[in-house]
Amino acid sequence: MVSITNKANSLRQAVANAVLKVSSIETIEAINNRAVPKGDVFEFSRAAGLLAIKKTSDVIPDCHPLPIEFAAIQHTIQGLEITISVEVHTIYKTGVEVEAMHGAAITALTMYDMLKPIDKNIEISSVRLINKKGGKTDFKDNLHHNLKCAVIVCSDSVSLGTKEDLAGKAVIEKLQKNGLTISAYQIIPDEIDMIQLKAKELSEEGYDLTLFTGGTGLSHRDVTPEAISPLIDREIPGIMEAARNYGQQRTPYAMLSRGVAGFIKNTLVLTLPGSTKGASETIDALFPYVIHIFSVVEGMRHD
Repeated sequence: MVSITNKANSLRQAVANAVLKVSSIETIEAINNRAVPKGDVFEFSRAAGLLAIKKTSDVIPDCHPLPIEFAAIQHTIQGLEITISVEVHTIYKTGVEVEAMHGAAITALTMYDMLKPIDKNIEISSVRLINKKGGKTDFKDNLHHNLKCAVIVCSDSVSLGTKEDLAGKAVIEKLQKNGLTISAYQIIPDEIDMIQLKAKELSEEGYDLTLFTGGTGLSHRDVTPEAISPLIDREIPGIMEAARNYGQQRTPYAMLSRGVAGFIKNTLVLTLPGSTKGASETIDALFPYVIHIFSVVEGMRHD
């Protein structure tokens, strides 16, 4: 199975349809009048479809088990065609389009099985996804292509050349996958004065987004929050709350991160852990969702 451990939970929705065609109006009348020998076609097939939705991962090998928060199945008759509409919701890391399609298919097959004694020419003509919502693609923002971004690594050992920078490069790679272009990348020591100077410089130079990685832990040399906090004009506590919550689901040590986030003038500044894994997971937790901030700010400027 494909790993989804790096994904964050979000509301996922999907609607799928199946179309079943009967050969005579008598079949439709038997369904409506509940005169089919095997029972109430709509109710039996709806129950089968709901079970199929819940059991999708049992029969589709690469599907992940997930919680079904909502499921609804409707039948609509037009002439000799019955359209089965299946809607499924979850709050999870992966979507429910296969669950919706599986539910539609099994609903249609159950109807076929119940109707075949009275109609030998039933046809299931299609099973298809109508729409889906949720996941990172729904949260991408068109403004991200125009953002001026910087990644600054705060590390004594990396700045001295005794250690290779892995965290900063991992952050850059993940940002690029989110469609962002990095205009500045620099390594500086864990010194409050130097961190503050760099943050001010980048803000004055018109950077939209600056990420500092390193110095958010509890070592006496971890001073990035102390350096950045006094410069922040508008703190956004929810950003790092989201990052710590994401990290806490993977390691209990995430609670020890002291990262801060907010605007220095018009520059959004994020402080990330110095470990490669911690920095990468913070990007996974925040992007592309955090880019929406710039749409909000842009809208406020035009109000």
